[in-house]
Amino acid sequence: MASIDDLDTPAILIDAARAEANIAKAQAHADRHGLKLRPHIKTHKLPYWAKKQVAAGAVGITCQKIGEAEVMADAGLEDIFLPYNILGRAKLERLKALHGRVALSVTADSHETLSGLAATFTDTGHPLPVLVECDTGMGRCGVQSPAEAVALAKVIRAAEAEAWLRNARETLAAAGLECRRISSGGTPDMWRSGEDSVVTEYRPGTYIYLDRYQVAKGVGTLDDCALTVLATVVSHPTPSRAILDSGSKALSSDTLGLPDFGELLGVPSARVTGLSEEHGNVTLSDGGALRIGERVRVVPDHCCVVTNLFDQVHLIDGDKVLETLPVAARGKMA
Repeated sequence: MASIDDLDTPAILIDAARAEANIAKAQAHADRHGLKLRPHIKTHKLPYWAKKQVAAGAVGITCQKIGEAEVMADAGLEDIFLPYNILGRAKLERLKALHGRVALSVTADSHETLSGLAATFTDTGHPLPVLVECDTGMGRCGVQSPAEAVALAKVIRAAEAEAWLRNARETLAAAGLECRRISSGGTPDMWRSGEDSVVTEYRPGTYIYLDRYQVAKGVGTLDDCALTVLATVVSHPTPSRAILDSGSKALSSDTLGLPDFGELLGVPSARVTGLSEEHGNVTLSDGGALRIGERVRVVPDHCCVVTNLFDQVHLIDGDKVLETLPVAARGKMA
């Protein structure tokens, strides 16, 4: 069996036991509070983990782009949610083809998006479920008020097939628009949910690996973080500064507001404080030192972005490499 010592750097290491434990912990929380779990694959981009999440009890998966969903469908995943505005003939035709293969649902936040969906999905026997996307504070896509959500829901109702309406009407109440499914993303928010939550389904992504941002939010500790980047110390120009062979192409400059880019496991004083494309600057704050040629493991701020930077990941148990997997949904931008 290979060892991590045999791997070239930089490389992604995934502690398989930690990832499995994170899956089980989140699923147990969801089950305990009567929530459905629909994990976002953006963090791992691997059918391997998506299948394990479904096997643990998830109702399906979430993808952000059609290309990601196509990869997952090819691998046998059968229930996929795409919370993204799909526009343009080419994308709508791909979406329609995907709808013919899996149980698919999407979101929309505008009449323009709905118009394209309604013109494409005309089969009354196989309608496409569409949820209203709401901006609840992230400042991205989504209607801006409950009134807009009601107005758009009415447009969705008018655009959908009659057979679907007959089914849905049985559960509609106030204003004819009572919701059966309220889907929300975000790993930290999921742990604040309870039996009285208005949300019926959560789409966490990062929970499977965790990262420094999630640790800062109190979701877990460094001991729960499954993903690390294996790097080599290639220079030590000053007593307080070392250089890794892992820069923005391996660790990402996305800090999610944290003051640095990562920290080194087992070296409490070491922080990755600067990145160029191929170099990571490590600041040692207490006089500690690293050795040139030493291999270290960096916990990144945002693991989802880091996953998309690598062609493959290595599942490990301690220092043993259990399996090397291609990041199947990497780079699926459309």
